[in-house]
Amino acid sequence: MSVRLRLSALRRWVLAVPALWLVIFFLAPFLWVLKIALSKPAVAQPPYEPVLLLADSWAVMIEKIAALSFDTFEIVMTDDLYFAAYLSSLRLAAIATWLTLLVAFPLAYAMTRAPKKWRAALVMLAIAPFWTSFLIRIYAWIMLLKDEGLINKALLSLGLIHAPLSMFATESAVLVGIVYSYLPFMILPLYNALERQDPALLEAASDLGATPFSAFWRITVPLARPGILAGLLLVFIPAVGEFVIPDLLGGSDTLMIGRSLWSEFFDNRDWPTASAVAILLLALLIVPLMVYERQQVREAKP
Repeated sequence: MSVRLRLSALRRWVLAVPALWLVIFFLAPFLWVLKIALSKPAVAQPPYEPVLLLADSWAVMIEKIAALSFDTFEIVMTDDLYFAAYLSSLRLAAIATWLTLLVAFPLAYAMTRAPKKWRAALVMLAIAPFWTSFLIRIYAWIMLLKDEGLINKALLSLGLIHAPLSMFATESAVLVGIVYSYLPFMILPLYNALERQDPALLEAASDLGATPFSAFWRITVPLARPGILAGLLLVFIPAVGEFVIPDLLGGSDTLMIGRSLWSEFFDNRDWPTASAVAILLLALLIVPLMVYERQQVREAKP
């Protein structure tokens, strides 16, 4: 009986560690941002006037909670600029995510078909970009995509073009930056899903008369679906709120919610509005996570 009690206590402690992690690094910051979102802008440091104070008594706090105003959220939800920024962020993130999948799937498939002695090295090469600073990698793309960059110089010297191509400060440049930056997040789950597949399934399909493309489409791709879904989420979610890539590679007309957040926080110094934008973005990103979780539960059922 004592052994069971010890195992039960150990299990509770094991479960308490991730729960405590979520409380400290997710719930507490979220509640703090929510508090700022419900505050009033002010010319002060920090630039907001808190509505709820820890020093208030319970009676005063209950009165303040009952009188809370959600005008900031209403402004954000009815402002055409923020609505356009959300739509643009979702559109660019979705396009970049699918482009990343198209690039990553053949790479991951080739890695799983390579000799086993090479696979560890190929995985290391896939994550090698992480060994370099993120900013340095984005600045490298600036040197490549500018009118006087290496790509235009190479094309001009080869006589393929007669004038520099306008690649920098465009939505295409932002897509290239997102695909390049988040490619390892797509390759790794795909590689994990593809490597676990039994090659005998393709051999059996070939023996039954299936063409290589038919066997790939009807066996390899469906079995890789968990890796595909995981990769899509790992790329799409951070891409929606991306700030550095659109700020450095995008033009002035490249509208993304990350740039709007930066503008509200540091240019306009309107922290309540910026916090409301961040909370609505988080609520928006919870939807694909819930869909993925429901899909995982369905697949786990016998």
